[in-house]
Amino acid sequence: MQITPPQTGPEALSSARLPIGIFDSGVGGFTVAREIVSRLPDESIIYFGDTLRCPYGPRTLFEVKTFAQQISNWLVNQQVKLIVIACNSATAAGLESIQRLLDVPVIGVIEPGARAAVMATRSRRVGVIGTVATIESGAYTRSIRAIDAGVTVFSTATPRFVEIVEQGLRLDRNPFEDIMAQTAAIYIRPAFAEIARDYLDPLCRCKIDTLVLGCTHYPLLTPLVRSVLGPDIQIISSAEETALDVADTLARRGQLAPAGTPVHHRFATTAAEPGDFVVLGSTIFRRPIEDLALVSIDDLEATMQPLQRPA
Repeated sequence: MQITPPQTGPEALSSARLPIGIFDSGVGGFTVAREIVSRLPDESIIYFGDTLRCPYGPRTLFEVKTFAQQISNWLVNQQVKLIVIACNSATAAGLESIQRLLDVPVIGVIEPGARAAVMATRSRRVGVIGTVATIESGAYTRSIRAIDAGVTVFSTATPRFVEIVEQGLRLDRNPFEDIMAQTAAIYIRPAFAEIARDYLDPLCRCKIDTLVLGCTHYPLLTPLVRSVLGPDIQIISSAEETALDVADTLARRGQLAPAGTPVHHRFATTAAEPGDFVVLGSTIFRRPIEDLALVSIDDLEATMQPLQRPA
């Protein structure tokens, strides 16, 4: 395998100042974006939320792969130096094909979460929750077992959790409050707890000791999930692990932004009415969303030739 050495000289400095591209089907990926800008404060990002076509979870893997390729191409046209697929469904459906198609590094959220789960489990019995598309893809099971074939994975789709997250965010409309400090009050409600028990009790009966939150919305539900699981089960969110992968990749390529680089975060969405994207996104991101572009589906479709449907 040919190894590309880190860039050096003026060209490397120029590329280091380029932004990081991050995308999700909506606002859940802001949990990943928040960890990246917290760990890498000199980096600028472009965050794309495909709100008009959200949620991806109930869609076919082919549809999600197509959407992911369109957005990745759009981000490349914005001159990003690295792309993060901050969506488990899109990672499961499109990561490999996008990595083959693009010249910039592309990082998904599944492998970092799988790696953290393998390191955390002692019983080697790991649970995974996520959208229908993520769970049906089997991506977490493959990733976890590729790291440790002795780990048993128990997976269940929890599609109503995304709905709960967004309901909770709408109950707290102040975008600059520390949402994580308030989630216990927002999400631990009898109706939400009943849904969580229906989803999680079967995993508890499987005697898991580690649970992977396989959707970027789900970290906001940690207090709710913890109230059902109890204190002894480790809860894994891939956001922090993904940020570590981004930092390591850029460092190895010599593309970390120099200290003191002016930071400019940009945002884009397919939403015709972006009010919810701005309010919910800024609540999760903990920063105001100001430089916002509206991108049409026609604009995205124009970035690529239609994929050939599988036979």
